[in-house]
Amino acid sequence: MSAVPDENPAGNNQPVLLDCCGGLNNVDYSKMDLTPMEGFLKHIDFGDASFCIAVIAIIFNPFFWNVVARWEHRTRTLSRLFGGPYLACYCLGFIIILLNVYRSHSMTVAMKAQARWEVMDRTDVFYAGVALMVLGTVLVVGSFLALGFIGTFLGDYFGILMDEKVTGFPFNIIENPMYWGSTANYLGLALIGASPVGLVLTAIVAVSYKVAIRFEGPFTEQIYQERSQRRKHE
Repeated sequence: MSAVPDENPAGNNQPVLLDCCGGLNNVDYSKMDLTPMEGFLKHIDFGDASFCIAVIAIIFNPFFWNVVARWEHRTRTLSRLFGGPYLACYCLGFIIILLNVYRSHSMTVAMKAQARWEVMDRTDVFYAGVALMVLGTVLVVGSFLALGFIGTFLGDYFGILMDEKVTGFPFNIIENPMYWGSTANYLGLALIGASPVGLVLTAIVAVSYKVAIRFEGPFTEQIYQERSQRRKHE
């Protein structure tokens, strides 16, 4: 884009710029009202220990289960250690549950440690948070019931494959309902608590899940493709 000063029809001292299409750019960004954002950020202490611990817990969880599950898929070490893939998968699933409980606890501690925001401290925001938590719980529970414990906690990586892809509720309305249901729960909790830091932590949860999906999706498809190829050769 070329910025060429032109005559200012408003008669003030701010230059009017020509954009690349020859039009006038009359937007004076210095006059934008940043008060809401400033009010939001002043309620967040990014250096607070509880906030840092929560961030670490959020990022660590999907990293941990992806690394361990891929290692198991390559080596079958856990299956040998526990005497079979089912017990190994149950043990990893139990560890993942504990890690998720700690993540939720650390996020709650961080939200309670930092200030509420009066802009969010309203009845309609509270009930929106309740609605999100109900929705999130439905998605999480529905996903667990559809997949079962083994399917939920990476049984594919242990060689315990499903006969066919799950397409029923809630997978027929959204992909990865367990992840996005969990994210909705955290967002609802942040709204109920009128917590700006809760919104930031929820955004980090969403990003960490998005990254995890980028790794898990193709790898899971590869596992089932390998099974299909084996069956063709049998």
